[in-house]
Amino acid sequence: MTHLSLPPLPLTPSNADLSRRIIWFEQPAQALADPIRFLAYAFRYADGADLKTIQEAYNQNDLIYALENAPPGIIDARSWAYWNLILRDLSPPPPMPTRTFPEETHI
Repeated sequence: MTHLSLPPLPLTPSNADLSRRIIWFEQPAQALADPIRFLAYAFRYADGADLKTIQEAYNQNDLIYALENAPPGIIDARSWAYWNLILRDLSPPPPMPTRTFPEETHI
């Protein structure tokens, strides 16, 4: 699902390299297409140089929005606590995103 609230990073050679380091299992165009999901993976896997590049493209409010809307199952507990402290000054952090499943229908 693509989130329309944040623009995706353009597919440039440097952003393609960035996406390969963060979401190594997808093609760069696919990895960059959903900025919320891309940033969730970045919160977990990006290094300092990667984060500098990301912070040139997205401001703190964008990063907070991405964190608040991160898909469940991507960010680990340690990264979740860290980014909530850094971006939102929240300690302890709020509950992590969780998966929800539709109610079963019985026929």
